[in-house]
Amino acid sequence: MASLTAEAIVCAVRTHGEHGAIVRALTAEAGLVAGYVRGGRSRRVRPILVPGNLVALELRARTEEQLAGATAELLASRAPLLAEPLAAAAIDWLTSVTAAILPESQPYPALYAALSAVLDAIGVAPSARQWAAALARYELLLLAELGFGLNLDECVVTGASDDLAFVSPKSGGAVSAGAAAGYEERLLRLPAFLRGADAAPSLGDVLDGLRITGAFIDRDLLEGRNRDLLAVRARLIDRLNRAVA
Repeated sequence: MASLTAEAIVCAVRTHGEHGAIVRALTAEAGLVAGYVRGGRSRRVRPILVPGNLVALELRARTEEQLAGATAELLASRAPLLAEPLAAAAIDWLTSVTAAILPESQPYPALYAALSAVLDAIGVAPSARQWAAALARYELLLLAELGFGLNLDECVVTGASDDLAFVSPKSGGAVSAGAAAGYEERLLRLPAFLRGADAAPSLGDVLDGLRITGAFIDRDLLEGRNRDLLAVRARLIDRLNRAVA
């Protein structure tokens, strides 16, 4: 990718030198890309390079191996949402985990569409109940797109597709209520919305879903590392718990 012009979601920004910044952003067709923004720390550019913002990104590099030079024009700002603690925690986690986990320059159009939808929902929904389920589904999709999808369609013990109530933390497969008898405390409760149920879940159900996705993100994608990133997620979960309380 010697050059690219595309809409992109800013996912991470790191200062570089006295005045510049390296931006990592997610595009629909090129996946996660990185570029050096000259003057990225200036008053004019800094408000554009905010994680969660939608930008018109242009990247140019002489070779595929060279870090591209980048320019960005603001298309939609989500910076005002960062004044709300819960929304800010959600945006911080969504963009941080995307930037940390996805390999660069590999297309993930489904993830781009899902991330865009979650960020839009955070911007318009009056409460976390309207967007928190979409965040959990994004995590579920992230696992699937990177090859660690969970089997939530049938019981790993019996093969039955009904009465699925739990998830095994070892196999990542669903477990029916009958098969789980006596072992419930060792399993993760499976809320219906993670299996595509139409009814709007409660925040309690969403938190159960996030326990599932969080466990497998930590084990399979982060492999128990990157504790700073997990602290970002812990802050989000704490704020969601307060919303439930």
